[in-house]
Amino acid sequence: MNKKLDRRKKYTRMVLKDSLITLLKTKQMSAITVKEICDEADINRSTFYSHYQDQFDLLAYIEEELITDLNTYLSQYNFEEEEEALQMTEKLLEYVVSKHDICQTLLSGHGDQSFEQRVMDVTRNFLNKNWAENNEISPDISEYASTFVISGSIYVIKHWLANGMDKSPKQIAELINSFRIRE
Repeated sequence: MNKKLDRRKKYTRMVLKDSLITLLKTKQMSAITVKEICDEADINRSTFYSHYQDQFDLLAYIEEELITDLNTYLSQYNFEEEEEALQMTEKLLEYVVSKHDICQTLLSGHGDQSFEQRVMDVTRNFLNKNWAENNEISPDISEYASTFVISGSIYVIKHWLANGMDKSPKQIAELINSFRIRE
């Protein structure tokens, strides 16, 4: 009985997430209502409210899921070796491919404007930590260097998503890694 409820709960959350992402493709987050999400998902509002407080809570849940995955991916690799850096970037891009619809939508202007900043912050913290541990870049410029590398990388990824991922994750990873700062 519990497994059946867990599957239903997972299914409901998946449908709600998909519905919000579908709506975000054409509307600003501030213009989307719980009623619209429920209509798109074909569920009633009481079911929605048993899972989330409002549409912004649902968006926060989706974003947090992606940020958690990003942290997990980044913590698996040591940026010390060039080959590991390339592998890490390629794996992250493969993850973006697997979630391309959500990533493209959340990085567009329709979602929460702070999401891109949160992605940058997570990645910047990771880069700065690795650069400091490996004495690659002095601490007084690492924040600027990481901001440059990360913002450029995010815009490359946004452009790649907008072009239908016309290059392989490996090709884009090689391009992004060519931007690495070296002293």
